[in-house]
Amino acid sequence: MIFEQVATGGCQSYLVGCAETCAAALIDPEISQVDRYLALASRDGLRIRYLIDTHTHADHFTATQQLGRQLGVPVVMHRASPAPFVGMRLDGGDMLVLGKLRIQVFHTPGHTRDSMSLLVEDRLFTGDTLLIGGTGRTDLPTGDPEQLYDSLFNGILKLDPALKVFPAHDYKGRGHSTIGEELATNPRLQQRERTAFVQMMRSLDLSMPTHITEALRTNMSGGKTVAQLLAESATLVPFMSFTELKKCIDGKDADLIILDVRERDAYEQGHIETARLLPRGQLELRVNQDLPDPTPRILTYCEFGRISTLAAATLRQMGFQRAVALDGGIKAWREAGFPVKAGAGP
Repeated sequence: MIFEQVATGGCQSYLVGCAETCAAALIDPEISQVDRYLALASRDGLRIRYLIDTHTHADHFTATQQLGRQLGVPVVMHRASPAPFVGMRLDGGDMLVLGKLRIQVFHTPGHTRDSMSLLVEDRLFTGDTLLIGGTGRTDLPTGDPEQLYDSLFNGILKLDPALKVFPAHDYKGRGHSTIGEELATNPRLQQRERTAFVQMMRSLDLSMPTHITEALRTNMSGGKTVAQLLAESATLVPFMSFTELKKCIDGKDADLIILDVRERDAYEQGHIETARLLPRGQLELRVNQDLPDPTPRILTYCEFGRISTLAAATLRQMGFQRAVALDGGIKAWREAGFPVKAGAGP
């Protein structure tokens, strides 16, 4: 078996491949690592045939939908998953054939209703059901401590104690464990009586994952993250440096229109000289009135350069083919020591 483990912060994803046939599956991929997964597969001569999420993630953004479109292969999840982009829905007891490898599916609800664990040879991929030194939380949408107890004590913990455990998360750099080690040392698994375990899980006071709302929205619906929108927009527009903009202003370039796409209060506190105010939220509604000629060069800027990137991409899509965005926003302009002007402006 060809095996690669990829860590992204505390998130863990896995590339599993058949050495004989070069067929592979990618388990719990994270959106920021797409190029890395493809590079690893290419290096090992693997063709990814399945993209598997062990559950609906609340703490990172899945790459399965993007890779599914890019590679033309199915996204695989348990049948209880709400995600509309799933191409193959599984039940516990199902098995995926991956060349000479077999991926055995266990439905292990508790952390989420659609959680599943995957057994491949001597390795058990447990998602967030069983972690190293812990278990998945049960206080997020569709979590249930009663179901988690059954998934653990009446399910995967009865498997071979020598099986290696590879979870979807580990924040201490341990990589993997075994079922036997977890039974012996995992603090949460020492509560082996159902009532005590359920009470323990219900009394945990855990902080919410970063970006939980956005992660659940995108992973459940197939929508785009803010980072994806920004990345896509950045591929559609060129940028201008603040030094180049300063040269244009000093040279009184009459062919350059400067648009401040922040809100009015930010604009009046300090803006680049000659800049017009056209807030991003009003761009589509006011573009014909404020920009009747689509031929001049238009530069957009905001505070940090993100909203202005979206604005420039929108302008290009609307026919303003010379729209550019200021690299680094007005923050970079100020830090360079260039002047800003307060007041209502032109």
